[in-house]
Amino acid sequence: MRIDKWLWAARFFKTRSAAAQAIGGGKVHVNGDRIKPARLIRLGDRVEVSRGRQRMVVVVDALNTQRRPAKEAQGLYRETEASRLNREREAECRRQLKGPFPHRMHRPNKRERREIRRLTGKGGNP
Repeated sequence: MRIDKWLWAARFFKTRSAAAQAIGGGKVHVNGDRIKPARLIRLGDRVEVSRGRQRMVVVVDALNTQRRPAKEAQGLYRETEASRLNREREAECRRQLKGPFPHRMHRPNKRERREIRRLTGKGGNP
């Protein structure tokens, strides 16, 4: 079975074209190797999928060409223990860093926007 079809059926990506685009962009590796969308996947293969900040390492347990409900799709793979722990740790760090922000009653003015850019490291001139 093709890896792009399997990623779509396992619900890692919403469409097959999105799966193929991620594979072409180097966001998916099988057994540590960069692949192409037509690569055949087998039972027991180790698949690493990166979506945004989230990175999952799973082992292929079953193959299915049809996109089924999420509960059934989760049966196609099992996530490695190290991957699960790492993902949970990163999620907890993001929750702690988020912190409470005061509610503003107005849009930020020029000075406040500069301060926001300076603190977040985003934007143009500091």
